[in-house]
Amino acid sequence: MSLDDDGTLAAAAAEQAGQHLLGLRANSGLRGDALGKAGDAEANSLIVALLRHHRPDDAVLSEEQAPDAQRLQSRRVWIVDPLDGTREYGEPGGRTDWAVHVALCVNAVPTACAVALPALKQLWRGDRVAPLPPPYTGRIRIVVSRTRQPAIADALAQRLDAQLLRFGSAGAKAMAVLRGDAELYVHTGAMNEWDSCAPVGVALAHGLAACRFDGTACAYNQPDPKTPDLLIGRPELVARVLALLPTL
Repeated sequence: MSLDDDGTLAAAAAEQAGQHLLGLRANSGLRGDALGKAGDAEANSLIVALLRHHRPDDAVLSEEQAPDAQRLQSRRVWIVDPLDGTREYGEPGGRTDWAVHVALCVNAVPTACAVALPALKQLWRGDRVAPLPPPYTGRIRIVVSRTRQPAIADALAQRLDAQLLRFGSAGAKAMAVLRGDAELYVHTGAMNEWDSCAPVGVALAHGLAACRFDGTACAYNQPDPKTPDLLIGRPELVARVLALLPTL
């Protein structure tokens, strides 16, 4: 497999890290925090080594290491979360709501992105787009953080007559919307760029809307790598939510 193409490299890095994480969880004998820490470190080493080998001139911003000194001056920056949903990955019972995020940003815009959901055997790529599922005709489903539910979630659900679903990883939540298992993903509170970059890039490529609560596009490789809020969903539903937010 040639990794000359950025999309293929992003997908290969996410998939290989995901397979390694599955093996580590099955065979290491580790559990809980120890498993999560080992998974974070080993998946990061695998992804960064692959990126350094195939794109030595690009910068890297990863959750699990100090950022490259030149990242703010770099046009091309890989933004990586080697194990998004560390808590869920380490829990007993084989939870599936954890992910691997690999994204290339060019001039602050996610371009080549991949999200792996290894426990579900799913790999979502921004360069291999499938049609969105048909619009859901039942009650709207909103995915929110399992441990840090947004303060506006209950009010928004009431106004939309929606139900709330609580998942782990940001990638798992965003891909639930892409699969058609939910209609909206809503987040408030500090979120790091590596949490949202690959999910946003994949969601946009497949035709979903993804934006800040003020309707502006998410920008990446910023001096302060935080995203204060995030909204992902079908364009018509996101427009409806944006109109509601000032009243909540």
